[in-house]
Amino acid sequence: MPTERARATGVAIRVRRRTMHIILGGTGHVGSAVANALLARNEPVTIVSHDPVKGEAWKAKGAKIAIADVHDVEALRFVFQSGRRAFLLNPPAAPHTDTDAEEKGTVAAILAAVADSGLEKLVAESTYGAQPGERRGDLNTLWELEHGLAAQPIPYAVNRGAYYYTNWAASLAEARDEGVLRTMFDADFELPMVAPEDLGAHAAALMTDDRTGIFFVEGPRLYTPQDVANAFAAALDRTVRVETIPRDQWTPAFKAIGFSSPAAESYARMTAATVDDLEVPNDPVRGAVRLEDYIATLVEQAAVPA
Repeated sequence: MPTERARATGVAIRVRRRTMHIILGGTGHVGSAVANALLARNEPVTIVSHDPVKGEAWKAKGAKIAIADVHDVEALRFVFQSGRRAFLLNPPAAPHTDTDAEEKGTVAAILAAVADSGLEKLVAESTYGAQPGERRGDLNTLWELEHGLAAQPIPYAVNRGAYYYTNWAASLAEARDEGVLRTMFDADFELPMVAPEDLGAHAAALMTDDRTGIFFVEGPRLYTPQDVANAFAAALDRTVRVETIPRDQWTPAFKAIGFSSPAAESYARMTAATVDDLEVPNDPVRGAVRLEDYIATLVEQAAVPA
């Protein structure tokens, strides 16, 4: 295998040897948690990124960096061919686009790049409630990823993650400044939630063993928006109340924060599917990170001057 290959764009991808683990989305919350967990085990890791600047910190940790755009099937396949196992994460599309169309396109590109890659195992990040259909955001696009993996020959495992703790990070400013937690869920709606670190730890375990199939990963217990408000209140030392956005205002609410009309419709329908038909597995993988600790850390980090 050559040590360097130049893409049509002129960007070079350097591959010195066949690395064990290839990580897509390694500069995001979950992908970075997977990479950190693997590096902690002294496993060789290559982070795939389209931005060379974001990769510098990973080099300091001992990871390799491969520069490739997830839309570029040939370049992505070439990176996969340098590894033995790969963590697949479909990157979220920019909210101002038609997110469903964009994310279905990247799912198709990832699946095409896996073909003829020579990989021995795949681990994919998906979501609770993944299902066939249209205009339900991640529920549909990540089901297509799962469905595509089932149709190809490489052994694979799927990490279905519960509602990310990180989704509440956008609520910090309002909770701090106004004492309000605005959400589309009722205050007492119980929801499986999970920290990126717990998703990363389980995905890393799957990357280093031979288990296959679908695994559900969530935090120590179910949480409600009221629990989130209470966690913010404790961390901020102020009262924080829950304000539930009525269902008929969900689509306008998404548009108000910059979502395109198609994206707002998809996210509203995804939220409705979560509320009306929540998937709660009988025996999930339980993570160790508590919501209260995540929120406390979030508040503490936000208070540190940049």
